[in-house]
Amino acid sequence: MKLANNEALNLNELTLSCVNSITNMAFFLSQVKDPELRSIIQGHFDYHVKDYNIKVEYLSRPDGPTSTLQVPPLNNTLPNYTESQTNVQSVTPRTQLTALNDREIATSYMLTLKRAGREYAWSAMEAGNPGLRSFLEDAFKMSSHHAYDVWQWMVKKGYYPLEAADQTTMNILGQSYNVVQGPAATLQ
Repeated sequence: MKLANNEALNLNELTLSCVNSITNMAFFLSQVKDPELRSIIQGHFDYHVKDYNIKVEYLSRPDGPTSTLQVPPLNNTLPNYTESQTNVQSVTPRTQLTALNDREIATSYMLTLKRAGREYAWSAMEAGNPGLRSFLEDAFKMSSHHAYDVWQWMVKKGYYPLEAADQTTMNILGQSYNVVQGPAATLQ
C-alpha cells in the first residue's frame, strides 16, 4: 500500500511521538502512587503499543498493516461534568526534583494525549489513503477518550478547574444565532 510523501512524513512524526508516549508511560508507571491513576495509565498502555505497531506496519509493509486499532469507549466517571466536586489545588512548577508526583504525571500524560490528538486530526485531514485516514481518525478518538479519562481524574483531585458557564454568558451566546429553517434543517 503506497503512501504519498506527506503521509509518510506525517506518519514518521506520529510514530516518533508514539515512541515518546510509550516510553513516558512506562516511566510514569514506575513512579505513580495513586492506584486509580496507575490503573488508568496501565489500561491505556496496550492501546498505545498497538497504535505504534500499526504505524510501524504502515511504514514497513508494502501491503499495509494486518490489524486495526480498537477505539476504547468514552467513560464518564464524574457525577457532574460542568462543576468541580473539590476545590482547585494551586500549583507551582518545581525546579529541582528527583521524581515526578502524581499531579505532574497526570498533567504530562494528558498534555501528551491532547497534542497527539491534534496531530492525528491534522494528519487525517491531510491523508489521501483511505485506510490510513481511517486509522488516524481512530487514533484521534483513542487519544481523545484517553485524555478524557485523565482529565476526569485530575478534576476529581482538584488539579484541573471546572466550572459551568454562567447563565448570562449562555443567554448572550444563545441569542447570537438563529436556527436554519428549511430542507437542510431536517437532515437526520
